[in-house]
Amino acid sequence: MHKPLRLALATATAAALTGGLLTFSTAAATAADSTTVPQADFNNDGIGDVAFSADGAYVNGKKAAGQLVVLYGSASGVSSAKRSTISQNTSGAPGTAETGDHFGGETAYADFNGDGYDDIAVSAGGEDVGSDTDGGTLAILWGSASGITGRGVTVADPAPSSHDFWGKNLAAGDFDGDGKADLAVGSSAATIYVLKGGINASGVPGGTYTIKPPIMGTDALGPLNLTAGDINNSGQTDLVVDGFETDTQYGWNRNWYVPGGANGLHMSEAETLKPGVITAIGDINNDHYGDIVSGAYWNTTTEDGTPVPDSGKGGKVWVTYGSDGGPSNVTGITQDTGNVPGTAEGNDFFGYELDLGDVNGDGFLDLAIGVAGENIGSATNTGAVTVLYGSANGLNTTSGGQFFAQSTAGVPGSDEKDDYFGQDVKLDDVTGDGRADLLVGSRENAANGAVTYLPSSGTKIVTTGSRTISPSASGVSTTGTPYFGANFAD
Repeated sequence: MHKPLRLALATATAAALTGGLLTFSTAAATAADSTTVPQADFNNDGIGDVAFSADGAYVNGKKAAGQLVVLYGSASGVSSAKRSTISQNTSGAPGTAETGDHFGGETAYADFNGDGYDDIAVSAGGEDVGSDTDGGTLAILWGSASGITGRGVTVADPAPSSHDFWGKNLAAGDFDGDGKADLAVGSSAATIYVLKGGINASGVPGGTYTIKPPIMGTDALGPLNLTAGDINNSGQTDLVVDGFETDTQYGWNRNWYVPGGANGLHMSEAETLKPGVITAIGDINNDHYGDIVSGAYWNTTTEDGTPVPDSGKGGKVWVTYGSDGGPSNVTGITQDTGNVPGTAEGNDFFGYELDLGDVNGDGFLDLAIGVAGENIGSATNTGAVTVLYGSANGLNTTSGGQFFAQSTAGVPGSDEKDDYFGQDVKLDDVTGDGRADLLVGSRENAANGAVTYLPSSGTKIVTTGSRTISPSASGVSTTGTPYFGANFAD
């Protein structure tokens, strides 16, 4: 049985679907305003920055109060030397660090106030709001020449009595094409709130509207993930909603494509997609349409042997290519596809996390795939990461694929039981050379967590210059289980 890798919302339905994985994580969502994948630049120095959660961290003795860590890019990549570590007790940050708040558990970045610096939306899904247990809060922390300093504002929940875990899912994009960054916000309910761009210094958006996909909204479930990107190259960002269907016996996982338009997201034009709990969007084949990559990382059957639709042994990644009309051709990839590194085995969790970026600068986006449950030798659940490279024909599964574990020569650390290396992955250019580098989150040292940095050589991911960023070196206490690096901002 796989333990949850970070703050998760358990349901009996999820347990039936995953065949033993009892929870789904509060997952990252990739924000994109075009067919490329924008990266965060919180200090506007032209080099990509990376933010991630430590939402289980103790703060001033408060268990799981949570922290956000921001690593700033430089010519030598990222390290704990140039960073911000923010809690709700940081000067200027909204709120107060309290037990079980899980501040930083979900994040999304964009320039929400239009000042030229990327900002970051941060949720505290476990925050008690008055007498409302786990009502959740959402804050915007403003970017500046000094990066993310903690200065920010609370964004009010428009319907606190209708749901809990406000901010459980976040995705940023320009859904109406007006040039201002909007924010899609999920909770325990099926209804998704869209906060229109131009969020001001008081936390008031330019307007608010809702969409309601046909997903389960009971038992504190709601959407599993929200992902923004331009699938049809309309100039208006679309939204992919990962969730459970409401009209099937087991509540099978299914995703929905919701197109953007001049008036925002159009639920009336939504289309059903292949399943996946994790989704990334970007232009893999350089045809100027965003492609949808979804990770269906569970096993092929439930615990009672019932086949799970559209799943692969040990996990499957679905690629749905974009077009003028939205989602079009679909292909599935497992570890048994072509020359994809590895072999499909039960509970590998191939596709547990995904991210897109251009590692070699050829204009085709490449895909990092977390294989968090991979067993290597006697080390069960030690985890690994696979990198597949984009081409005019889509992802290349015939040649060039890379496989990284902590036993790979030059990768810091070693294969250990329950490391879950690849529990999150991020492809961003953090050196300013125009090539995406790889960052990998793990559950190192009994869920203390760690982030491994593997740079691009210009043509591929390499281990030369790699390093581990640890919680203790980054101002995060290792008391309890901080889950440092469990969820990268997108």
